[in-house]
Amino acid sequence: MEKFGTTLISRQAGKEALAAFTPVLGEVREDEKIEVDFRGVNTFSPSWADEFLRGLIDRYGKRVILLHTENPSVDATLSFLESIGYAKFTIE
Repeated sequence: MEKFGTTLISRQAGKEALAAFTPVLGEVREDEKIEVDFRGVNTFSPSWADEFLRGLIDRYGKRVILLHTENPSVDATLSFLESIGYAKFTIE
């Protein structure tokens, strides 16, 4: 995630990040997990997460694994999204 910046905060930026990452996703095998690493991210907003993570989860479902989520901003966003029924995230 850090390659998209340390402050991930707008719906438009999340949409653009997913579009930029989509070519890489084309190389993912059917049995391969998609690991989203939050190391280095300082701020993570629900709108950015909605655009980026929803795209991943809609396409790959439970294969999407979240890593290094101990950042308070990341934790708060993921907790909020889970509380509104967005998704149940797999965190390692």
